[in-house]
Amino acid sequence: MTAALPDATTQRPSEDDDRGPRRHRRPNRTAKRVAVAVSVTAVALALLGAGYVATDHYGTASTDNRDAAGHSATGAARVAAGSSPSSDPMPSTIPGLGPRTRARIPADSRQVLVASGRAKNSSDSLVTLWSRLSDGHWRPGATWSAHNAKDGWTTDHHAGDLHSPIGVFTLHDAGGFDADPGTKLPYDHSSSFHAGGVGFDGETLDEAFDYVIAIDYNRVPGTSPLDGTQPLGASKGGGIWVHVDHGGPTHGCVSIAAAHMVTLLRTLLPADHPVIVMGDGQSLAA
Repeated sequence: MTAALPDATTQRPSEDDDRGPRRHRRPNRTAKRVAVAVSVTAVALALLGAGYVATDHYGTASTDNRDAAGHSATGAARVAAGSSPSSDPMPSTIPGLGPRTRARIPADSRQVLVASGRAKNSSDSLVTLWSRLSDGHWRPGATWSAHNAKDGWTTDHHAGDLHSPIGVFTLHDAGGFDADPGTKLPYDHSSSFHAGGVGFDGETLDEAFDYVIAIDYNRVPGTSPLDGTQPLGASKGGGIWVHVDHGGPTHGCVSIAAAHMVTLLRTLLPADHPVIVMGDGQSLAA
């Protein structure tokens, strides 16, 4: 979902928020999140049938890879990012990332969130947080099913093109409609993180911005995700976030289940200089 304030003539938190003001908060928030989580799990199961599965990177189902409904997306092997299962549980390089992609990861980054798309034109992705150990090896966290933009990925993102930008971007700032769940990132708790209307598949967007992490694409790091400053110009879009999944494609962002957003917010550490590596698997393998 792209687009905080930048891609619109009026100030909005994101491009997905282009269908009206935020509706009244529904009292049964848990039930809604379970419904979204079930939808996310359905996508994961579909990917499983296609051989594209949400397990850990070595073919073993992650015990933490569960959505709010308690479902686990599992399978026999992980083929996201063009990688094959490996016998090394702590590889020296992150599987699926080619030399050109790895070269763009800052040397001081010890946390790398990989969002690997199923295909260049697909809105289905897998997301894994990798942590670099003191000996230089990488430890994978759970792998979560996710969504990206409706029309897939691009290396030349523009406002409103319905693609997610491919690249390596730093992660500095977070925020949301809901209170800080315990992140070490600067967190802007504000009712301005509102979403309304429905998504591309008719799903409600009501809770999409309960938690967000700003992706430093065409923005100024160290500011609220709501800040609309665009160093590259308005035509290049902006407001690209990691946010709560609403069960369908986004305008440019990456979305994961609410429970996974909380886990991610609590895990990212500014001192580890976290980044997100995002794109379709074939592009990331370059």
